[in-house]
Amino acid sequence: LGPGDEFRPQLQQRQPQQQQQQQPQPQQLVVRRAQHFARRLRLRGVLRVMIRETTTPRANWREDCEEIGFSYHSIDGTYWDESRCYRFTWEEIDALEAAAAELHARCLDAAEHIVTRNRFDALAIPKAWQERVARSWRSKELSLFGRFDFAYDGKGPPKLLEYNADTPTALLEASVAQWRWLEQKIRPTNPDADQFNSLHEKLIASWRAFAVTWSEGTPVHFTCAGESEEDRGNLDYLRDVATQGGVDTRFIAIEDVGWDATAGVFVDESNEEIRVLCKLYPWEWLAGEDFGPNLLASSLRVIEPAWKMLLSNKGLLPILWELFPDHPNLLPAYFEPGRIRGDYVEKPLLSREGANVVIHKDGQTIAADGEYGEEGRIYQAYAPIPRFGDDYVTIGAWIIGDEPAGIGLREDASPITRNTSRFVPHYFT
Repeated sequence: LGPGDEFRPQLQQRQPQQQQQQQPQPQQLVVRRAQHFARRLRLRGVLRVMIRETTTPRANWREDCEEIGFSYHSIDGTYWDESRCYRFTWEEIDALEAAAAELHARCLDAAEHIVTRNRFDALAIPKAWQERVARSWRSKELSLFGRFDFAYDGKGPPKLLEYNADTPTALLEASVAQWRWLEQKIRPTNPDADQFNSLHEKLIASWRAFAVTWSEGTPVHFTCAGESEEDRGNLDYLRDVATQGGVDTRFIAIEDVGWDATAGVFVDESNEEIRVLCKLYPWEWLAGEDFGPNLLASSLRVIEPAWKMLLSNKGLLPILWELFPDHPNLLPAYFEPGRIRGDYVEKPLLSREGANVVIHKDGQTIAADGEYGEEGRIYQAYAPIPRFGDDYVTIGAWIIGDEPAGIGLREDASPITRNTSRFVPHYFT
């Protein structure tokens, strides 16, 4: 590791045991499925939907979070919140998993449509970048991950609010932190409890798949905005699973990414060529960096690939509705105002963490501050966000590679999920 590199390897030492627990033998899977089926038979005729339970936090929860590199557990006061949790049924988890798989497939259909029909302008993708994005899509560059945000209360189909397809965070929380909570808090008294969470093993498998597509020994440089503790924590976790997948990893702050004009390559602080870059830094920000124009012709491989600019853009939502009208997991959405009867939401094309989202509901307006919107907006029908007590909850459904891999829940006093929204663990029975 380079000077000042504080990469934490703890999960590498601890995780094999966790992997063994999460990857039962085929016979065990059969037994587990049979047990769940039996419980479903016993519950037949009894309506049970997702519920929020209050719990007593573990005495050592702070130390446990910090042991895995989750140092930002109390950012902005309370972020990780295990004083409550959500309990699902097996059927509800099935519905969330099916919705994530279905919407992933439909988003890929939409990407193909945008490229073949040359609809980049609708997404405000700069002219200079449109061919770069199209080339990335046609080359079928591999994707690592993404996170759908759903409105779901267990009573109807999950509704897509947006797709965090480029720089999804809350990964360490969803993967390791809430799994350890399940093992330590729930399973001692409820050994049949489970969690929709195969994130860790799927991430390792994806990195192994990535590694065979480049020359042996090629290092992967990982970058984010250096001042963000949350981004750095998520990035360190991505490095951890990549290392377990056999990848040589290096950290580089985004401001230290250099360009060797003579060689025509990107370089790190040691003047070593950067061949593969894994970023938690939006593509539109990359394009705006001083080195951005060099990305257009460079052979640098970037994770997530440039075609993810098509799916991380809110302009995806009206295109999905246009292609798949009345889809049970979609909400009506349009580029033009005035087409939605009733309550609706304005969303900037490139908004992140709820910035500049405006809800128009029952004649009232709820708006979030921010610096987005000049690039354009879309208009989406309002979906009621489930409310438990004084808190609204949204569900983030993860895609790793091409497969659903788990969920994480965020609570907030506002129906707009923001950077300060709390992460709450879950389990199902």
